[in-house]
Amino acid sequence: MPAGLGDRRRFTAALLGRTVAPEPFDPPARVVRGVLVDISPHLLSLATPHGDERFVLTEATGFWRGTGSGFSDLRPGQDVIVRCVPEAASVAERVWSGLARATGVIAEVDEDILRVDTGHDREPVTVVIPYRASGRMQVRHPRLEPGYLFDAVGLWDDGVLQALLPATSQPHYPAADAPRRPPVRSAAHAIAGMVSWYDPARGGSPHANPMGLLGGLAYPALDRAADCGAVCDRATGCAALPLLSLGATVGLVNQCTGESAILPVVACGAAVSHFCDRCVTCDSPARGRIAQLTLASFIALGGRPEAGCFNATLTVG
Repeated sequence: MPAGLGDRRRFTAALLGRTVAPEPFDPPARVVRGVLVDISPHLLSLATPHGDERFVLTEATGFWRGTGSGFSDLRPGQDVIVRCVPEAASVAERVWSGLARATGVIAEVDEDILRVDTGHDREPVTVVIPYRASGRMQVRHPRLEPGYLFDAVGLWDDGVLQALLPATSQPHYPAADAPRRPPVRSAAHAIAGMVSWYDPARGGSPHANPMGLLGGLAYPALDRAADCGAVCDRATGCAALPLLSLGATVGLVNQCTGESAILPVVACGAAVSHFCDRCVTCDSPARGRIAQLTLASFIALGGRPEAGCFNATLTVG
C-alpha cells in the first residue's frame, strides 16, 4: 500500500474498530512479475526485484501475448507476469507478456491514433488499432470519436497501446450524454457487480516501477470533498456504492472462482464510473463497475486480464 494509506487504515481501525477497517489480506495465489531472462518448453526464468526466479512449465500452462500465443512468442527482455499453481509456488499456471489496457473517454483522434483520457489522476494513453484487430474492435466500438467511451486490452509497443481486444461494448451516446442517475445511498453490506483491472506501472517491470506488483483497487465512489479532489471527473455510477476514502479496506470475492481477499483502496477509479455495463464472464444480471483492481490483484483473484472483467461481491465494513 502506498505510503500514508496504511496510516489512514490504522487510524480508522483504532477509532471505529477492526471490523470496520480490517487488515489487508492477499489472495492465496502467487503472482510474480519481472523481466524475461530465458524460456524453454519446460522452464521459464524471470529477473525480479528479489533475484532470478525459475518456474516449471507444464502442458497445462497457458500463455498470452496478444492472441493464440505459446511459449515461443515470448522473448528475453519482455515484461512478464506469472500466476502460479496455488499448491505449487514454482509451477506456472498461466503466463502473460506485455499486457496493456486503456479505459476511459476518447479525448482526441488523429487518423488511426486515439488519445484516451483514463481519469483525472492518470496520464492519458495513446492507442493504435492494428488492422488485424480493426474488425472486432469496430463491432463493439463503432464510434471512435472524441467524447465516446473506450475500453480495450492489448500490448504495449514502445509506450503505445496496440488495442487487440474490446473489453466492453461502447454505448451509442457520448459519455457526457449518459442518462442522468440520482445519487445512490447504499447501506448494503455486500454489493454485487463487475470488476475490471488497470496496471499502475503501465507495462513497467518491478525493477523500474515498484507499482507493478501493487495490490489493491481503485474505487469509483471516492468522497469528492476529500480524496477525489477539486479536479475529480467521476460520474454517478449505476452501481449502488457507498462513499469511501483512500486507505479504506474492502472484502472482495470472485463469484466465478470463489477466491477472496481483503484489499485496500489505493487510487481513484473515476474512469470506470462512466461505464454501466455488465460482465458476461460467470454471467450476472448486475450492472455497473464496483472496482478497478490493480493488475496483480486481478490475476491473484483468478481473473484473466484478456477477458477484461469478472463478477464479484464487494463487502464494506
